[in-house]
Amino acid sequence: MDNRAEVREFLISRRARISPGDVGLPAGAKRRVKGLRRSEVATLAGVSVEYYTRLERGAISGASPEVLNSLVKALRLDDAERAHLFDLAHAASPVARPPKRRSAKSWSPHTSLQWTLDAITAGPAFVRNGRMDLLAVNTLARAFYRDVHAMPGQPPNVARFTFLDERARTFFPDWDMFAEVTVAILRTEAGRDPHNKELHDLIGELCTRSDEFRHLWGAHDVRHHGTGFKTFDHPVVGEMTLAFEGMELAAEPGLTLTVYTAEPGSASAERMSLLASWGASEFQAERAVDESHP
Repeated sequence: MDNRAEVREFLISRRARISPGDVGLPAGAKRRVKGLRRSEVATLAGVSVEYYTRLERGAISGASPEVLNSLVKALRLDDAERAHLFDLAHAASPVARPPKRRSAKSWSPHTSLQWTLDAITAGPAFVRNGRMDLLAVNTLARAFYRDVHAMPGQPPNVARFTFLDERARTFFPDWDMFAEVTVAILRTEAGRDPHNKELHDLIGELCTRSDEFRHLWGAHDVRHHGTGFKTFDHPVVGEMTLAFEGMELAAEPGLTLTVYTAEPGSASAERMSLLASWGASEFQAERAVDESHP
């Protein structure tokens, strides 16, 4: 990706969403820009208009942490947006090292990680990368994301499923929210790893094949996605509301372990138990077929 263009569009989009009144400035009668002017951001950040203009044009390489933090305050960036801005500045550095990448086609979980996933039996547990490939799963996650795994092409990818498979509109009852979160995760990863060809290929495919993705991608929204609740409508057991926790793997930077769980004693917990039973029998049958056709 063009780092200068990414910096420019991100800063412009954040500037455009802040009204003068939000920061105690008079609105004025003749404003030709949406949100704040460059001069107003420069004043709030304590830098010259000329310097801020260079930054907004993408010349962010060499900007000090103090300058970047002044932009964070001036533009009212949240934690995810702050991290994204620092990622963009790091990527612009001529001496920046690219993050360690794991191709979904060649990476496999080490034995102890798969053991850990398999030990989680009350809910889906899986490892994904920033591209949203499902790299390793337990049996329940395989059953939970049955339709993701059934899509043609490998590896199974939640982003492709969300935007390119009609079944996603049912599986995610609040599809709009899931779509926004998915794009924000990909945008965050693109800032962290701007030279990842596999990520670029996925984004290019989604922009080409999905108008919704292309529109959301242009918003430049980013987010940290670590905990919360989501509702799903599974084709086998029906609707479930699940809590989720996402944890970065210390031994595998850039990979996230996510676990979904239902409230104990709830209808969702009963349906998760049904899904576990269905998944166990389904995959046992698959293994039997595989063994009979070596």
